Amino acid sequence: MELRLPAQADIIEVGLRDGLQSEPTIIPTATKLTLIRQLIAAGVRHIQVASFVNPRRVPQMADAEALCAELPSAPGVIFSGLALNVRGVERAGAAGLRQVDIGISASDTHSRKNAGLSLAAALEQVAAMVSAARACGLTVRAGVQCAFGCVYEGMIPLDRVVRIVEHLLTLGINELALADSTGMANPRQMADMLDAVLPRAQVPVTLHLHDTRGMGLTNVLVALQYGVTRFDAAFGGLGGCPFIAGATGNIATEDTVNMLEQVGVATGIDWRKVAECSRLISACLARELPGKLYRLQALPSGHMH
Repeated sequence: MELRLPAQADIIEVGLRDGLQSEPTIIPTATKLTLIRQLIAAGVRHIQVASFVNPRRVPQMADAEALCAELPSAPGVIFSGLALNVRGVERAGAAGLRQVDIGISASDTHSRKNAGLSLAAALEQVAAMVSAARACGLTVRAGVQCAFGCVYEGMIPLDRVVRIVEHLLTLGINELALADSTGMANPRQMADMLDAVLPRAQVPVTLHLHDTRGMGLTNVLVALQYGVTRFDAAFGGLGGCPFIAGATGNIATEDTVNMLEQVGVATGIDWRKVAECSRLISACLARELPGKLYRLQALPSGHMH
């Protein structure tokens, strides 16, 4: 069996947003800025810094504007934010970001819990969100959440995901994301999804994978063979949607970068420096994170064998 892999891949760091959003311990803005500076020093070129959502529902994101006001000047680095409605899109634009990430859940139940909208209503709203983003001069990444399954509804029919993708593409989005929000994707399903979606997508496709069932990096490897080169990841494997029962973390940035390096796919990121971010946040949260490599780095050098 021959692995056909791209020469390089892009990692979008979502630890500051997806990683922290469910954490009850509020991380100070200054600490978030320290993490952002360290990630840039590690070679990360795209960081999702916050979500512009109701701070009562997601207290960790209450400092979204304050954080954006203090972002370092970093030529070549993209800072993006997540929004769930038109108001959130407008806040992201006013905060000075250049890209907004919007999403729609393929699961009606999850859509109601996460965005307070039925799937039908969410499909209507997303057009208004794209228009608002255009008015703010923002590029738009639109994602399909729960594309690979939902803890409430089980498997999501592939044709429903395809219909949502086609709807998003008609709106003139700049980038498409497929999110395994519940970590239910398996390699066969990933192949079927990419077979169906990639021929339709005339824009870059990013995968947002969670490692809930331990298949995150396996799914990355499958996607690479389909030519997908954009992946969301969170330092330390932090993350999970607060409105999904049993949600666990994203694929860990340092683990993903290390695997890509090992199979000859360049990322331009120093995973050891990312692991320092994971150790910092692990100390702040006073617990171990799901990621693997950041713990190895903490060992004395003689124990690395």
